Amino acid sequence: MAGIGFEIRKILEKDTFLSVLQAYGFAGLISSGPWVLSILAVMVIGVISLGLVVPSAAIVQFLVSVTYLMASSLTLTGVLQLLFTRFVADRLYEQKQSIILPNIIGALLVVSVSATIIAVPILSLFTGQSTLYVLLMHANFLVLCNLWIVLIFLSSMKAYTQILLLFSVGYTIAVIGALSLAGFGLEGLLGGVLLGHGFLLFSFLFLIVREYPGDQLVAFDFLKGGQVFVSLAFTGLFFNAGVWIDKFIFWFHPDTSQAIIGPLRASVIYDFPIFLAYLSIIPGMAVFLVRMETDFAEQYDLFYRAVREGDTLQYIYYRKEQMVATARQGIYEIFKVQGMTIVLLLLWSESILRAFGISTLYAPLLYIDIVGVGMQVLFLSILNVLFYLDARKMALGLCSLFLLSNGLLSYISIHLGVDFFGYGFALSMTLVSILGIYLLSNLMDKLEYRTFMLQRN
Repeated sequence: MAGIGFEIRKILEKDTFLSVLQAYGFAGLISSGPWVLSILAVMVIGVISLGLVVPSAAIVQFLVSVTYLMASSLTLTGVLQLLFTRFVADRLYEQKQSIILPNIIGALLVVSVSATIIAVPILSLFTGQSTLYVLLMHANFLVLCNLWIVLIFLSSMKAYTQILLLFSVGYTIAVIGALSLAGFGLEGLLGGVLLGHGFLLFSFLFLIVREYPGDQLVAFDFLKGGQVFVSLAFTGLFFNAGVWIDKFIFWFHPDTSQAIIGPLRASVIYDFPIFLAYLSIIPGMAVFLVRMETDFAEQYDLFYRAVREGDTLQYIYYRKEQMVATARQGIYEIFKVQGMTIVLLLLWSESILRAFGISTLYAPLLYIDIVGVGMQVLFLSILNVLFYLDARKMALGLCSLFLLSNGLLSYISIHLGVDFFGYGFALSMTLVSILGIYLLSNLMDKLEYRTFMLQRN
C-alpha cells in the first residue's frame, strides 16, 4: 500500500489542521472502508428484509451463509495473497509490468479451479436445500475468492477515489439487489449479494487491465520455482486461518452453537460482539496507513538506497537510525490511538449495544473482543515492518503461533465457562504482538548484519 501512503504524504505536505484531518480520514476510508462497508451492507440487508422474507428464519440462514463464504474464501486465498503480492512487487521493481496482467489471469484460474475442487464436495452436504441455493453459494464463493486476489492490486493503483466509489456502488447494488429479490427468500438475498460482489470484481478487473496492459493472455510465472516464496504462502494461510479459527471452534462446539442450514452452524452468543468489535479498527488502521505506509516506507527507501548506492558507513548508520525511530514511533502511535479508542468504546459499549437493540448481557464479551481487535491492529503493523525487512521466517513463526494459540485458548475458554468467552482470541493476539515487538527490536539491532552479510534465503 506504499502508493497510497505517498498520496497521503502529498495531503500532509499542506501542513494545516484540515489537511491532517483529510489525510487521516482518507487513510481510514482506504484501510477500513471496504471491510466496514461489507459488514454494514450485510447488516442492512438483514434488518430491512425482516418484513420481506418469509420465513424470517431465512434471514438468519442468509447471514450465516455469507459469513461462511467470507471466512472460507479468505482462508483459501490466504495461500496466494502474500505470495502473489511479493511476485507483483518484484516484477514492478524490475519494471516488467507487461507480465502482471497475464499472471493475474493465471492466478484467477488457479483460484477458481481450487475453489471448485474444494467447494463441490462440501456443497454436496446441503442435501435438504434447493439446487438454486447450492449454485448461488458456489457462485458467491468463486466470485469472493477471485475478488480477494484482485484487491491485491488496489495498492498499486492511483485511482483511489474511483476505488472507494466502486466499493460504495458495489455494496449499494448488493443491498438494492437483495431487497428487490427478497420475495424469492434466501436465494433472492444471496442473488443480490452476488450482483454486488460481481460488480466489484469486474470493475476492479477493468481498472487493472487499463493500468497494466499485458502482452499475452495468461501466464503462471508466479508458480515458477525461482518466483515462489513458500513461507509467504503459509504465512498468509496461517494468519487468515488464525483470524477465523476461534469463530469456527465456537460454531462447531455443541455447547456454544446451533445448526442453521445444512452443515453450517452459528454461535449466537459469540458472533455479534466480535463482528461489532471489528468496527473499532478504523482509527488504528488510519494511523497504521499514515505512519507505516508513509513515514516508515520513506525511511526504508532512503536506508536501502544509501546501501545500494554505496554511501558512507556513517550516513548508512544515520539512515538506519531514522528508519528504526520511525518504526518505533509508528507502532507507538498505533498503540496510543487504538488504546484511546478501546477506552472510549469500553465506556460506551452498553450504550452501543442498546442502540443496536442488543442485550447488555453481551457487554463483557464485547469488552474483551474490542481489546483483541485492538491488538490485531498492532500485530498487523508489526507484520508489515517484518515484510518490509524480508523477515519472512519471523512472520511465519508469529502467524503459526497465532493460529495455534487462538485455537487452543479458545477451545479451553469454552470449557472454563461463558465468563471466559473471547479471552482465547484476545490473549493470543496479545501474546503474538508482545513477542513480535521483541523479535522486531532484535531484528532492528542486527539490521546491518542482515543487510550486508546474509544471503537471500
